[in-house]
Amino acid sequence: MLSLPTIAIVGRPNVGKSTLFNRLTGKRAALVSDMPGLTRDRREGEALIAGRKVRLTDTAGLEEAAAGSIAARMRVQTEAAIRAADAVLFLIDARAGVTPADATFAHLVRTAGRPAILVANKCEGRGGQEGFYEAFALGLGEPVAISAEHGEGLADLVHDILAALGLEARGKTEADREAAGTEEAGAARPLRIAVIGRPNTGKSTLVNALLGEERMITGPEPGLTRDAVASDFEWNGRALRLFDTAGLRRKTKITESAEKLGAGDAVRAIRFAEVVVLLLDAEHAFEHQDLVLGGRVVEEGRVLVIAINKWDLVDEKQKRLRELRDMAATKLAQVPGVAVVPISALAERGLDKLMQAVLRAYDLWNRRIATADLNRWLGEALVRHPPPAVHGRRLKIRYMTQASARPPVFVAFCSRSGDLPRAYVRYLLNSLRDTFGLPGVPIRLHVRGGHNPYADS
Repeated sequence: MLSLPTIAIVGRPNVGKSTLFNRLTGKRAALVSDMPGLTRDRREGEALIAGRKVRLTDTAGLEEAAAGSIAARMRVQTEAAIRAADAVLFLIDARAGVTPADATFAHLVRTAGRPAILVANKCEGRGGQEGFYEAFALGLGEPVAISAEHGEGLADLVHDILAALGLEARGKTEADREAAGTEEAGAARPLRIAVIGRPNTGKSTLVNALLGEERMITGPEPGLTRDAVASDFEWNGRALRLFDTAGLRRKTKITESAEKLGAGDAVRAIRFAEVVVLLLDAEHAFEHQDLVLGGRVVEEGRVLVIAINKWDLVDEKQKRLRELRDMAATKLAQVPGVAVVPISALAERGLDKLMQAVLRAYDLWNRRIATADLNRWLGEALVRHPPPAVHGRRLKIRYMTQASARPPVFVAFCSRSGDLPRAYVRYLLNSLRDTFGLPGVPIRLHVRGGHNPYADS
């Protein structure tokens, strides 16, 4: 009987090894806690990854220790697991960043002579971004950004595991689809949409129109909605979860404690949502608070779609729509090409176009661009407009990769990265949007010092 390919999961204590082990095996076999050093012995389990059976080994956290101590014996067990493995998953905690211990144990993994995959765990939200970029310096190639706890980024990890083992996918089980966050599972999970805006723009009326029933209290009085209310529904067979939020005013105008709580709930809904519909009043669009809200959505890296409500009250509709789109391009310049959709929530007009814009923007937000295509584009962009010379020496951008999606995040490696002008970074961002068709999506471009991590391979 053929033995199964073996994968060792290694890293410092408390970086999420056991959480990833449980996620991939689909069982709560390993104890999970914030307590460092909870795992002491090697634990093995089988996982079905893209139809391929593999054996996973959860190991004790690697740490420096005196000879003969429990920690030293734990390290010996981990080193034995590395030697016995066909591939190694080396985990770091992206929120903590790369520590001296990570660098020490990355050297241990590199010298073991096993295919190694560098995994930056705890990358959910913005807190793990800096640690992800630091991970390139460990010399283990391009890191895979994941959140083992939330099941994010596992599709990329599965792809890299198969490549490291020289295997091809044979299909996916239901557990694979759930764990890896593939399109099949994504289609089954409700897409989370938050409707935000200033008071009395018609948010609850829009939610009721989309749901097809009077689920939210509506009326001419501003501030009727005080908390974020979630409602599940389907649109053309797609499962959606809609959040109606309290109207957000300037902080100085929020006086009632209930309104303060509602405002906080609306901000949390922005963070929790995947797509945010910013609802504006057609006659009073793009006022200061509208721009503050739009900026908050972009800052959080969420998909932004602008809906212009009460469109049935507008005269000269085409002229007004051109004006509003020009205003969006000028006042929300951080997301060029953001969708601006005129609707009438009360008359239930324009809802199809709004939902089409939501789903289209969501797909772009999830998009990944192949590294080869990125670097082909980069070469052409550098020829069209070379980087400037600083202090008599021309800057060189050697390599680019996409670090993650949701939103798309790119990393470029540049000599003297701190000297690259912001104007040139904007040029690259705009060219990237135009070439790969990413209108209206918040994208990030981080410039790092150092050389191409694949130059020697």
